[in-house]
Amino acid sequence: MKIAIVGFGKMGHMIKSSAENFGHEVVATVDPVAKDADCKVEQGDYEAVAKAVKESGAEGIIEFSHPSAVMGNIKALIPLGLPLVIGTTGWNDKKDEIRNLLAQCNGVAMTSANFSIGVNLLYKIIDEAAKLVSAFDEYDASVFEIHHNQKADSPSGTALDIAKHLMANYPKKTEIVTESFHERPKANELHVASMRLGSVPGTHTVFFDSNADTIEITHRARSREGFANGAVHSLERLAEGIKNGSLQRGKLFEMSDLF
Repeated sequence: MKIAIVGFGKMGHMIKSSAENFGHEVVATVDPVAKDADCKVEQGDYEAVAKAVKESGAEGIIEFSHPSAVMGNIKALIPLGLPLVIGTTGWNDKKDEIRNLLAQCNGVAMTSANFSIGVNLLYKIIDEAAKLVSAFDEYDASVFEIHHNQKADSPSGTALDIAKHLMANYPKKTEIVTESFHERPKANELHVASMRLGSVPGTHTVFFDSNADTIEITHRARSREGFANGAVHSLERLAEGIKNGSLQRGKLFEMSDLF
């Protein structure tokens, strides 16, 4: 496949390496800042982003930019009609807007807070663990995550997804709290705490705690390679699904649709 990468920071470089290792051709790297990007565009000029991708002859796009630019990029790229994988997080509250745009343009896109296969296995494990633990009133639950100090959003999209998986199977928790507590937490509040530190690729832990014991379920990323590989495989499967008719155009897909 001929692939365009929008956003050519650390993740963009790793995605380029992964794509080429899997036999694809990266025909464009688009970024307003990266000195080694093929296509330099002005910050905020999303029409130029779309033009660069279109002129490259790309057959699929992977977007891994910055939360401040992601919505502009998505809105400019969807009308191109190419399979689009969106790795940038921090826009969950805009998903309905993007679904409407995809339906209008007959576009196709896929998003995930985390493209790691291991993290998606973690979601399944949390689903089952929460069901089991919810039967015992003596347990409480919380979520903790650590990421590198260059990450722009807090808590991470992965941490919020973990919280949603937990709450879907743990009826006692109905509200996510990401700020510090200044009073005793309510029983229905699920605390999602974040730390930013050094160059940590990402660590996420779910705690189930009682007076008698603590259960911890942890995923530690050793590098960003797993995220990059997952993003490329997701674009492969998204393009294949559209080609063979197993996936419909006009929709926003999640990792669970392809997992």
